[in-house]
Amino acid sequence: MPHLVILYTPNIEAETEMSTLCRSLADCMLAQRDDADKQVFPTGGTRVLAYPAAHFAVADGRADYAFVYLNLRMGAGRSAAVHQRVGDALLAVTKQHFAPIFDGRPIGITLQIDESPGQVYDGKHSNLHPLFNKA
Repeated sequence: MPHLVILYTPNIEAETEMSTLCRSLADCMLAQRDDADKQVFPTGGTRVLAYPAAHFAVADGRADYAFVYLNLRMGAGRSAAVHQRVGDALLAVTKQHFAPIFDGRPIGITLQIDESPGQVYDGKHSNLHPLFNKA
């Protein structure tokens, strides 16, 4: 963890490159620092995944409305200030990415951050973390 999942209406795919957005958001997450200047998110655990909605209805359906929903899920233990900085940074990257199409079409963007306060199970199997934890 952290996992940033993006759900979006596929009617924007011809106007933007979602893989570029994913990379930009992952880089933004990796650049985040806490109050002690430590990296907020582990490199090997940072994931950004984007999925077009197979079916969707946005607003009243009278226009070609688009929507992008970003949900960052992270483990507990980070301060409210870190949550705010991370959210502001991710939203800024997302707004910049969609700026070229924002004025030309109706599009809604929502970013939510969820913190996992008490997991009942958190199984992992990965060989990614050791790639970045070398001293």
